[in-house]
Amino acid sequence: QVQLVESGGGLVQAGGSLRLSCAASGRTFSSFPMGWFRQAPGKEREFVGAISGSGGVTVYTDSVKGRFTISRDNAKNTMYLQMNSLKPEDTAVYYCAVRINVHEYAYWGQGTQVTVSS
Repeated sequence: QVQLVESGGGLVQAGGSLRLSCAASGRTFSSFPMGWFRQAPGKEREFVGAISGSGGVTVYTDSVKGRFTISRDNAKNTMYLQMNSLKPEDTAVYYCAVRINVHEYAYWGQGTQVTVSS
């Protein structure tokens, strides 16, 4: 059974840092891009960023560029999201997923809550 599990969320003050992890089990995703998404209360889920299968290419939404960094360790079947200079508007549930084709992400995790206090 394929499963993605996010961890590392928590409560942090504005300006602080957190590192989220997304651990995959059930199969290896080293050839697949993976992405991070987030959903704040009352808002739609939004794309945060993604990383290629090799880890050599990353893309980010403008609001997190320069503050967030996505990486992956294919030997551990795990993706990471390093979040620095956190802002209250980063508060959301963060999800990871695998991009199985150009238009579709799948195998969504259960999410991890990130709360940034001002």
